[in-house]
Amino acid sequence: MNKPDHLSTETELIKLLQHRLAHLPQPSRALSWQALATVLKSRPEILPAVAWMEASGGEPAVLYKPSAGEQGQPQLVICDTAAESPAGRRSLCYDAAARQQRRQNRPAGSAWELAASYGLSLLKEADYLWLQGLCGPLDQKSSSWLDTDPALRARGGAIFGDYRYGRVFIYHNGADSYYASRGFRAYLAL
Repeated sequence: MNKPDHLSTETELIKLLQHRLAHLPQPSRALSWQALATVLKSRPEILPAVAWMEASGGEPAVLYKPSAGEQGQPQLVICDTAAESPAGRRSLCYDAAARQQRRQNRPAGSAWELAASYGLSLLKEADYLWLQGLCGPLDQKSSSWLDTDPALRARGGAIFGDYRYGRVFIYHNGADSYYASRGFRAYLAL
């Protein structure tokens, strides 16, 4: 009896994540693949989101994120590690409110709407800086929307990041703006 197609796809996806883990910088390579595979197989509901991350150009990888606090536990996350902001997620404004605000030339969607439809989040500024330090330089020709503080968002703005001139920059823009070179990196805590 043949396995259903979705099981074959899940197996291939898990093998791809295993391959990426073996080629990551030392902190993430120290993870036990058996432990990660167990986590992934015990949470089959996340695999469609990870498959979408891959299909849209994100090159997702399982990463070991150190805790920010002394007593906090390290966290496992799945995050996009592609060199540039995923091509399949560009030309989007920041969120639904920003998209609705545009009277002309509305984009097809927004970063937050698309991420949320798969149960994903945008990277926070600190996560983006951490990812740049671990896998960078990233976004040398593109930029990525970042999860924006509600106080800034209430004023109509949103932040994004990129890597230029040998360093990471965090900028601001109107949340309703969108560019062919700006997308977003998805993030999923395990």
